[in-house]
Amino acid sequence: MRNVILSFPGLGIEEFTVNPVAFFSVHWYGIIITLGMVIAFFYALYRAKQIGIKTDDMLDIALFLIPSSVIGARLYYVLTTLDQYDSFLDVIAIWNGGLAIYGGVIAGILSVVAVCRYKKLKALDVLDCIAPGLILAQAMGRWGNFFNGEAFGAVIPEASPLYFLRMGVISTMSIDKFGDFAMHYVHPTFLYESVWNLIGFLLMHLFYKKKSFSGEVVLWYAAWYDLGRMFIEGLRIDSLMVGPFRISQVVALVCFVGGFAGIVVKRIYDARKKKISKNING
Repeated sequence: MRNVILSFPGLGIEEFTVNPVAFFSVHWYGIIITLGMVIAFFYALYRAKQIGIKTDDMLDIALFLIPSSVIGARLYYVLTTLDQYDSFLDVIAIWNGGLAIYGGVIAGILSVVAVCRYKKLKALDVLDCIAPGLILAQAMGRWGNFFNGEAFGAVIPEASPLYFLRMGVISTMSIDKFGDFAMHYVHPTFLYESVWNLIGFLLMHLFYKKKSFSGEVVLWYAAWYDLGRMFIEGLRIDSLMVGPFRISQVVALVCFVGGFAGIVVKRIYDARKKKISKNING
């Protein structure tokens, strides 16, 4: 099924049709993801200039960051769905879908650290510059899922306080998951995550200059994004699974705990160090 039929009756939006293809063979998903990358880069460039990092250095980082992130996102997805591939061509066919954000983030961080080490830049400061733009790009990217009629949740019960946000959907994914061509009213988890990420971006942007140590913004990103992802992932019906566990939910829990604990521990350590220094000098 090529076109997607959607509705948001709780918001007064009746059925309408969306074509995932913008023009020729170019999909809206690809356009939105690309636009998100561009905006994220310019935001990182804006922050980098504030701490004296050259534009050329950020361009060099982007040249390694973007392709490595795509490769990492694909590799992560493939490794968790190995039974779906019969050939190497199937493995590299990202145009058929199948990218996982965690793989992209991991590969992206490693590439940034490697380039920064070569250029003798402080990797944590560079990652702090990148993090707010990344979560903004993720907020935008979820709208690519909207055009594809995917990344939605289970059927939403009428008793749910979010019932007014229910999304009616008929798409390739809904037909595959529900086994019929009927419209099902589900959690618009793409929307939940997009709004959550947008709020995260605004908070990170507003409080950026209040960070107390290099790498704190990255930890803010880990704590905020993964707190939301941990709960939203539990609503989805297309999660990557290992046995009874949703992979992304487990990873989100670990990253949230790590990010939050990192902020608390570092701030306590710095406060004690400052107190000791004050006592010695006093």
